[in-house]
Amino acid sequence: MEFFEVIKKRHCVRKFAPDKAVSDEDIEKIIDAGKKAPSAGGFYPTRFSVIKKKDFDKLGGAIPERMHWFKDASVVLVVWSDPKETINQYQERGENLYIIQDAAAAAENIFLAVTALGLATCWIGTFDDEKLKDFLKLKGNQRPFVIMPIGYEK
Repeated sequence: MEFFEVIKKRHCVRKFAPDKAVSDEDIEKIIDAGKKAPSAGGFYPTRFSVIKKKDFDKLGGAIPERMHWFKDASVVLVVWSDPKETINQYQERGENLYIIQDAAAAAENIFLAVTALGLATCWIGTFDDEKLKDFLKLKGNQRPFVIMPIGYEK
């Protein structure tokens, strides 16, 4: 798919085909696209966690019940940050701006990669930070920013 066509086709999807699995190869391509995003300050603190369908129920209520539609996706990708180096170098600006910019840039690259692969996703920003941190076993300043269910559009 040509680049500007990908941009035109990118949209949020909340209805997934529940029985169509995304390949591990496509997940790797999607994560690689997220890793290629620019980084304010150059420390690349953005990380990615893949949650398989079999583990969706273990999220422990981190995603509100009204958003149950995510469970039809094949996988959930969480974009999070390990900002230690960014904070050490840039202090408050690193913690309160740069890591957010980095996560957003990575999420947009992921959106575009998902679209280019003929898949679908949606940006979920409504979640319980502490429950999600517990599920992902994040420590200290590590922080989740975006949940992205990925699958085939229904």
